[in-house]
Amino acid sequence: MAGGFPLCVNGIYIRTSEALYQACRFPHLPAVQRAIIEQRSPMTAKMKSRKHQRQSRPDWDLVRVKIMRWCLRVKLTQNWGAFGDLLLETGDQPIVEQSRKDGFWGAEPVDKRTLVGVNALGRLLMELREVVKIEGKESFFWVEPLDIVDFLLNGHPIETVVAPDDRAVAMIAKSTEHLSYADTRKTIGVQPSLFNPSVVEELSPPEYVGKK
Repeated sequence: MAGGFPLCVNGIYIRTSEALYQACRFPHLPAVQRAIIEQRSPMTAKMKSRKHQRQSRPDWDLVRVKIMRWCLRVKLTQNWGAFGDLLLETGDQPIVEQSRKDGFWGAEPVDKRTLVGVNALGRLLMELREVVKIEGKESFFWVEPLDIVDFLLNGHPIETVVAPDDRAVAMIAKSTEHLSYADTRKTIGVQPSLFNPSVVEELSPPEYVGKK
């Protein structure tokens, strides 16, 4: 839900990873995707998506964690300095999204000291942080598309997302035009997951309990 980390996927400028994530709900509805992507803030992108949630892809609950993980990798690949530094500044501390409404992506306060919930977003961020620590920038030269049915944007299959060169970094903040990205020479291997498989496959993970 943070602004200031612009993306470019399939040559389409996207202001926030939240907008990209929400657009992935509707691969069969390019007009809805465009309406979401056109929003200027992550919150308005989410609200635009909410109007169409009954039309979400039928397997959304099964793929949403995979899609969020992919969105975060795209965000890091295309905003390595700002986002990578932010992750590393957290050290080894737990990362928790405190929420009063969402016990899946975040954790809800039950008293002044305790948050209870799955905290899926926080766990994904901690997972990503470990990859950054172990493998560094070399693992984020590009991000392959997910191997799921109908992984589409604006009616076209989502392509490999690559890290921008220095010129593209300067352009992406100023332009909504299609951008050119540097060729890359290293692939990203399969990364170990900190998630219990039940989070992705059965959507019934154990409760996460953490302190503020």
